[in-house]
Amino acid sequence: MLNFDFYNPTRVIFGDDRIAELPKRIPHDARILILYGGDSARRNGTLDEVLDALVGHEVFEFGGIEANPSYETLIKAVELVRAEKVDFLLAVGGGSVIDGAKFVATAATYDGDPLDILTRRMRIMNALPIGVVLTLAATGSETNNGAVITHQATQTKHTLMGERLYPVFAILDPTKTFTLDARQIGNGVVDAFVHVTEQYLTYPVNSPVQDRFAEGLLLTLIDQGPKALASSRDYDVRANLMWTASLALNGLIGSGVPHDWATHMIGHELTALYGIDHARTLAVVLPSMLKVRKDAKKEKLVQFAERVWGLTEGEDDQRIRYALARTSKFFESMGVPTKLSAYNLGQDAVENVLKHLEAHNMTALGEKRDVTLEISRKVLEGCL
Repeated sequence: MLNFDFYNPTRVIFGDDRIAELPKRIPHDARILILYGGDSARRNGTLDEVLDALVGHEVFEFGGIEANPSYETLIKAVELVRAEKVDFLLAVGGGSVIDGAKFVATAATYDGDPLDILTRRMRIMNALPIGVVLTLAATGSETNNGAVITHQATQTKHTLMGERLYPVFAILDPTKTFTLDARQIGNGVVDAFVHVTEQYLTYPVNSPVQDRFAEGLLLTLIDQGPKALASSRDYDVRANLMWTASLALNGLIGSGVPHDWATHMIGHELTALYGIDHARTLAVVLPSMLKVRKDAKKEKLVQFAERVWGLTEGEDDQRIRYALARTSKFFESMGVPTKLSAYNLGQDAVENVLKHLEAHNMTALGEKRDVTLEISRKVLEGCL
């Protein structure tokens, strides 16, 4: 097992009817900015529930944060924070809103050009405190210190990380996911699944605890994902998915093991260029990525085939092939396509993504930094 530090200060407040506890978690004299996405938070009553819980507090609102939160939108929230002297942010939504709140939290305290935080990958020294009311289980952003922000002007996705970006608390009420549609459910399950595999399908380092945790999360997603599609108001199913998505990227299963993230880097370019949902780019890229790199990942892929898909007979290569086929079939069963052709994209998209990978210095990806542009080409061509 590799050396590691594990630190996660976010208080998880899990279960039904926990929004009422907001006043216990936010100082009474705080000036609060509630950030959210579209109208769904208001239509489904979550925003009103939050506002009711915060009666007596000084509260401001900022809506309209996109599914891929953009610098151009978020800088307006930064201006509002500064103008109203806001000192606490409350993200009501899914990963995009939470990621956006993380950028606002640090940009509002930065004396220079906020764009520097993204383009210069600056060390984050200060940030406003953030709370979360989660409405979509997918990214795990509610219990980690990372964010991904899009700069629309350059069609670039930037990663933001820092200890000060951990939310102070996260309210996880599974009932708040009852109104999600099939597309959102499928995306969330796939997103969490690929988060796990990016930390699990690398190479062995004698980490049985992390491996078994990861396999348990994958098995839970495979079991509970289809049930969520079949029943929109099954509390236990939604609770299991919500907790699984958080555990997939809260630092626990990634401690002491190598990380990949090549699938994410290529997926980010597809999202930035073509507006495809983040999880859907992952569903396209992952099966091809694992197929192209099966020799380098062979030991873990055989383990994946045995422990996750129950494939215990046959040659190793055969079991790997079947495991990847079952992974693709699972994504498709969740309503998430696994080929670029589903988005009417072909060879031109391959060339375009490769140009952007090169421009963004994404030329040595993966757990061993051996995913060159040529490997990325093979992966992308396998996605057609």
